Amino acid sequence: MRNHLFLCLFSLMLMLSCGTKHNDGGKSVFRFNLAEGITSLDPAFARSQTNIWACNQLYNGLVQFDKYLKVQPSIAKSWSIDDDAKRYTFTLRQDVFFHPHKLFGEENSRAVVADDFVYSLKRILDPKTVSPGAWIFQNVAKNGSGDYAITAPNDSTLVIELTKPFGPFLGLLSSIYCCVVPPEIVNHYGKDFRVNPIGTGAFKYFLWVEQNALIFHKYENYFEFDGAQRLPYLDAVSISFINDKQATFLEFIKGNLDFINAVDASFKDDLLTRDGRMRAKYHGKFKMESEPFLNTEYLGIQIDSTHEVMQGNPLRIQKIRQAINYGFDRKKMITYLRNSIGTPAEFGFIPPGLPSFDSVEVKGYNYNPEKAKALLAEAGFENGNGLPQIVLSTTPQYLDLCEYILGELDDIGIDIKIEVNQGAALREMVSKQAVSFFRASWIADYPDGENYLSLFYSKNKAPNGPNYTHYDNREFDELYEQSLGEANDSLRLDLYKQMNRMIIEDAPVVLLYYDQILRLYHHNIKGLESNAMNWLTLKKVKKEIK
Repeated sequence: MRNHLFLCLFSLMLMLSCGTKHNDGGKSVFRFNLAEGITSLDPAFARSQTNIWACNQLYNGLVQFDKYLKVQPSIAKSWSIDDDAKRYTFTLRQDVFFHPHKLFGEENSRAVVADDFVYSLKRILDPKTVSPGAWIFQNVAKNGSGDYAITAPNDSTLVIELTKPFGPFLGLLSSIYCCVVPPEIVNHYGKDFRVNPIGTGAFKYFLWVEQNALIFHKYENYFEFDGAQRLPYLDAVSISFINDKQATFLEFIKGNLDFINAVDASFKDDLLTRDGRMRAKYHGKFKMESEPFLNTEYLGIQIDSTHEVMQGNPLRIQKIRQAINYGFDRKKMITYLRNSIGTPAEFGFIPPGLPSFDSVEVKGYNYNPEKAKALLAEAGFENGNGLPQIVLSTTPQYLDLCEYILGELDDIGIDIKIEVNQGAALREMVSKQAVSFFRASWIADYPDGENYLSLFYSKNKAPNGPNYTHYDNREFDELYEQSLGEANDSLRLDLYKQMNRMIIEDAPVVLLYYDQILRLYHHNIKGLESNAMNWLTLKKVKKEIK
């Protein structure tokens, strides 16, 4: 009882001490901020980055990604794939235990068994759950009784059968959606499992005051080791929800936060030079690291001429779309408007950080105003004469980029008008094909080029899928379907390159830049790793107590 009271007081101290220099009583507490807040600690609803970051500390799945985005064992210690690439058999560890809870009985915990994964994965598929992750299992087969072919022959063996081969499937299983949860706990809490999470992760839930603070404590019986040392190293994790990003940066400077993941417009010029280097006044105060982020920023073009918004629209003409792609300087745009955070998107839709990114064999559009003018003339609009005005829809956060593009295109004779909408409103209009030209981005759901190419598969047309441009190319579709069943990685990557070149040629999008992760953290933080998925994993992080 005394220990529990101490933990409560310790956690409340963590929660209420924002804005003051922390005294953690010799405990190593990692602090960071999530401005957008968290809606659920149930992995079935880990759709947003904030939910993913929190849930990633609490749960484990069958497999996990390392910092190079290679699939590694997690609760599954090994697996095999049948020759037809449709049957996956996983052998589970037997030393993985759920976080303590009184519903487990006298032992206060229990080992994870294969039936727990059967329950957890079928729960994602259950329409009653309404999980946004159900799409992951769209290729899972059904047995004769109509049930999904996810079975447990024994406590340490899980079998998943697919209707057809799908090369990226193993990587898909690294998703937070696919983490294991205990059936008895979920059934007890129902929808309130979102605030009463029990997982197997390196940290266990302790306290959540929504929109104020979230606290996790070290799970002393976590199954992973770093050499001879049981993980995690940290004693606790404290998450704040300050929605003012400049205030967040100031808290970081004062040492009240250990880490910042993104550079906001409110302080980027104070922190960074135009070429992306840290300004001299911050040298030695903290560390700054960057790496590719699987996010492609682009302008989408609704190219289905049957839609009302495209009647008489010059964007129906391929040469006009190509002229726009040639007509602005991406490098200058990133240098002056993003302080060089990002790289020009000149090599197709698939970003750096994936094996299918190829800057040698896949050539996109660079800045070539003379080529853009020539294409305008070939389309019948020399110097832009007679070319109707084109409306570009964006959000306030990207208005500066769109105004820059407007100015560049005006120089070659393309007249752009900008309409600004809030994010939710623009997404709704794009989904309903109510806009012809729109700012968008695509962050990878899983690290495979197929995830990016799926935006151009004709059977994925919005609103029922992510093909927001309504791109429709029979040859592309055939290659896409061929790639889904191709088990040979080298052959699949070659198919991806062919499709990427088609997208460049047909120009249903105007590629802007490939994003980057920029992380700031203090010198006493060690072992903080990231990958191009931009997930936060804290199990190997150490914090030297000053």
